[in-house]
Amino acid sequence: MNLSVKIGTIVMKNPVMTASGTFGYGPEMAEFIDLNALGAIVVKGISVRPKQGNPPPRIWETPCGMLNSIGLQNVGLKAFLRDKLPFLRKYNIPVIVNILGGSTEEYCNLAEALDGQVHGIEMNLSCPNVKSGGIMFSSDRALFTEVIREVRKRVKRSTLIVKLSPQAPVRDFSIIAEAEGADALSLINTIPALAIDIETRRPRLAKGIGGLSGPAIKPVAVRMVWEAYRSVTVPIIGMGGIMTGEDAIEFILAGATAVAVGTANFIWPDATMRVLKGIRDYMQSHGIEDINSIVGGILWEG
Repeated sequence: MNLSVKIGTIVMKNPVMTASGTFGYGPEMAEFIDLNALGAIVVKGISVRPKQGNPPPRIWETPCGMLNSIGLQNVGLKAFLRDKLPFLRKYNIPVIVNILGGSTEEYCNLAEALDGQVHGIEMNLSCPNVKSGGIMFSSDRALFTEVIREVRKRVKRSTLIVKLSPQAPVRDFSIIAEAEGADALSLINTIPALAIDIETRRPRLAKGIGGLSGPAIKPVAVRMVWEAYRSVTVPIIGMGGIMTGEDAIEFILAGATAVAVGTANFIWPDATMRVLKGIRDYMQSHGIEDINSIVGGILWEG
């Protein structure tokens, strides 16, 4: 039975990886699972300088999901390279770093510093461009095109992954990302949402709007993966509400080469291993020898 997949130049022993922001930097979860068993690890998003994040409350559980407004809290590039990356290098596992910035220059600086230091660089473009009045990179075609084009010039050795927002037209932005040099796509990011305390009449989160993740968004994510798969030829990493192996297979049938487990990690620290076992069980029960043989295997043209 072959579970190995390839994302750009990254060869993964299986298609199960972690979603950025749900697995820390690795050490936090190493006591619960064997990191070597993962297909790849995507660490918490990194910015040029450390970020403190938003004030609490910044997490709220919802029916079938979770709202979060962490505010991109992270240790910053320098501390990551000095304190976090050496630990990850002890393992036989591809390391992918999610990067975020407020300008094209910041994305370029991050990419240049990380290129060759890690196996993959995932661009989180659901950030406001501070030089353009706060317009999101992920929703403005011109900004989206420019930042990928400029980062591509700096990334020579690592695989470049572009993470798409559910708020943008998936077909159009997938095509742009591929045309500007993305080696792979990941989707989807969280969906902006709001929860209100009806007694106080105030938002449940200090900042009001948060990102919705978990099973509630899975059908949206599966649809977007399917649309992207029909639009581009680069590999796709699917995510959004994956709790079981069956969920992962759904994404793979829609067109995902690999899957990222996110919210489930907060419920079961070994969620990735549960998903991996579920994939194996499905393959065995259906006589599937190679996981790659069912990528995009949905029996419907739409």
